[in-house]
Amino acid sequence: MSSTGQTPDSDELARAAEQIEAPLASLVGDYEERDTHNSPRAKGIFLLPNLFTSGALFCGFYAIIAGMQGDFYAGAVAILVAMIFDGLDGRVARLTGTSSAFGAQYDSLSDMVSFGLAPALLTFNWALTGLGKVGWVAAFIYAACAALRLARFNAQMQNDDTTHFTGLASPAAAASVATLVWMSQTHGWSGPALDWVHALSLTALGFLMISRFPYSSFKSVSFDRRVPFVRMLLVVAVVA
Repeated sequence: MSSTGQTPDSDELARAAEQIEAPLASLVGDYEERDTHNSPRAKGIFLLPNLFTSGALFCGFYAIIAGMQGDFYAGAVAILVAMIFDGLDGRVARLTGTSSAFGAQYDSLSDMVSFGLAPALLTFNWALTGLGKVGWVAAFIYAACAALRLARFNAQMQNDDTTHFTGLASPAAAASVATLVWMSQTHGWSGPALDWVHALSLTALGFLMISRFPYSSFKSVSFDRRVPFVRMLLVVAVVA
């Protein structure tokens, strides 16, 4: 027995424990950096934005299930609700000073489900099954472009320009898809022609996400300065 009272077996167990704890430590490292006193309150504040992200993820997952069960209206609404959660998580993180790399990556994975897979699968089950290969290819193009868009956003996260996005944001694309499904379901729109509209819309929105076109992030919008009347009228017309 060594002077420290440890046997070779206990040394091996200690090393094994360190190997197990290392990945967990890296996962919760952000918690420890912001919680030097290990207070439950600080951890709760850090978890708050991730709860909103989890809400968005749940909505996206539910939209997929709803589409598989034929409840397309509920699926479309779930995607729109996911947008609300997605818009809140980042703002809550900034307000509470709990922004982290972990939260950013978790948000990106949630976006892939809620704004990449969910809109593609919901539209496929709603209108594209009758188009054969064309239908699932259109759905795949949208999902793949959403993944590429999110990957590019993560790679450019350190970009100093926060007033514009490169390519259509995935939540905006998903909102367009969900709104079209919702309106089709509400007004009873159907038919082969509309099926092709859905397929072309998915494809076009997918390519817009990976395009190089700049889109405003609306972070530079100020309510303190005057806005030209014509510009405001155009915004109202587009929203209407």
